[in-house]
Amino acid sequence: MRYLEDLTVGMTFEHGSRTLTRDEIIEFARTFDPQPFHLDEAAAARSIFGRLVASGWHTAALCQRLLVEAWVGSVATLGSPGVDELRWLRPVHPGDALTLHGELLAVTPSRSKPDRGSVRARYQLRNQAGAVVLSMIGIGLVARRPGPVAGPAAGPAPAPGLPGQ
Repeated sequence: MRYLEDLTVGMTFEHGSRTLTRDEIIEFARTFDPQPFHLDEAAAARSIFGRLVASGWHTAALCQRLLVEAWVGSVATLGSPGVDELRWLRPVHPGDALTLHGELLAVTPSRSKPDRGSVRARYQLRNQAGAVVLSMIGIGLVARRPGPVAGPAAGPAPAPGLPGQ
């Protein structure tokens, strides 16, 4: 288990990949984002996309799934208060294989709750060509190592990489 003290700015990881199918794209859209270019190939052909495209919310949900797979069980996560700068940069089509890439931008012990801290990380989903299709800054709460509270989490000692590094 990795705690806040084990995480350092600049750590990176890669996780995935997951290929979206036509049926998954349509099923998600039926339930959560029923716009024609997500549901119907003929309507999508007439859209600015030119063919069926996944909902941005579908790609965000996939990003979350890959993030949970990469972190839960290996990092003492306590949840998240949200994300910043969510951007859908390129359309995702059936058959696209998406991989999660992450980089820790900040590791900050809490001033008011000594048992935890927060991390800010840039997450990107990249397709099989390496193009970024989704980018966001995630904020996560992470437990500090149980026992006496030590100094700042971002100290000079090197820490092991995250899963997949």
